[in-house]
Amino acid sequence: MDRHHIRLRLEEREELLSPYAAKSKLAERDRPEEPSPMRTEFQRDRDRIVHSKAFRRLKHKTQVFIAPSGDHYVTRLTHTLEVSQIARTIARALNLNEDLAEAISLGHDLGHTPFGHVGEDVLNEICPRGFSHNVQSVRVVEILEKEGEGLNLTREVREGILKHSKSREGILRENWETSDTLEGQICKIADTIAYINHDIGDALRAGLIIADDLPQSAIAVLGDSHSARINTLVSDVVEHSWAATGLNSLLVREGNYQPMIALSPAVLEAMNALRDFLFERVYEVRAMKEESERARGVVRSLYYYFLQNPHELPGEFIGPGQGVERGVVDYIAGMTDLFALSKSKGILK
Repeated sequence: MDRHHIRLRLEEREELLSPYAAKSKLAERDRPEEPSPMRTEFQRDRDRIVHSKAFRRLKHKTQVFIAPSGDHYVTRLTHTLEVSQIARTIARALNLNEDLAEAISLGHDLGHTPFGHVGEDVLNEICPRGFSHNVQSVRVVEILEKEGEGLNLTREVREGILKHSKSREGILRENWETSDTLEGQICKIADTIAYINHDIGDALRAGLIIADDLPQSAIAVLGDSHSARINTLVSDVVEHSWAATGLNSLLVREGNYQPMIALSPAVLEAMNALRDFLFERVYEVRAMKEESERARGVVRSLYYYFLQNPHELPGEFIGPGQGVERGVVDYIAGMTDLFALSKSKGILK
């Protein structure tokens, strides 16, 4: 059996996808490689991400609640898996490249700091060059993994990872940067669908809110349970992005039409209402702020300590030409919550 026929058969199947779908045989890497005999390029990217050290560390990184003691709170890893499943469902329904959507989803948060967005905000404030987790995620896959070699992922996956991040203003509003691929756009929407719904669940579990606190106008549109809301949102994305399937031959023949991944106005309004509610009643409440201040202090102390004691950085973070500050940021950004807490106790004794 010629195993190369397996990859070729998979690539032939992709020709049955929408004309707007990304095709793995056209994907490019910065460093050319021999094709895999059994996997498409996007499947190889997915596997490289799943087997990376950064991916494994996501299981001990905060989503919203810092180093939670309960077993059922969402972590950055479980969030990533939820995003992946939602993105795959949407991509499959829209006749797009499920493997690309999956790879972007699995890699989108690899560069996230300990303590979630709190850690990200602190590094962005104190680092001269700033910090954002999406840019750091690209840095992880391009440089930091495999002892400085990086994973050599395809351009499409890296671009989707870079552009998955969202502004505070809201979903699909002015500062909503759009990915070049529809699969990247799917990942961005899937990320939002996942975190809005599981953050509500965690806030209920923690006693920060009760079900009756949720904005009832949004609940009336989206549903009164976790599964109902996800089903409504996914179904709405598919319905209002249907042109992406390429099944409208008239649009395809026109040649200059470019579909987008979208939501209906009513569902988009309800989704933004839930997002605004979470910022007001969960992310910015006093109890969360007290935990956040503790986390901010940990990240700050680690940053300034290692700037003054660069000899204590692990060897892989003292690369030639990258500078001490860059190595310190890379080291801290890769830490899990518990490791950062433990490390800060050690240096502040």
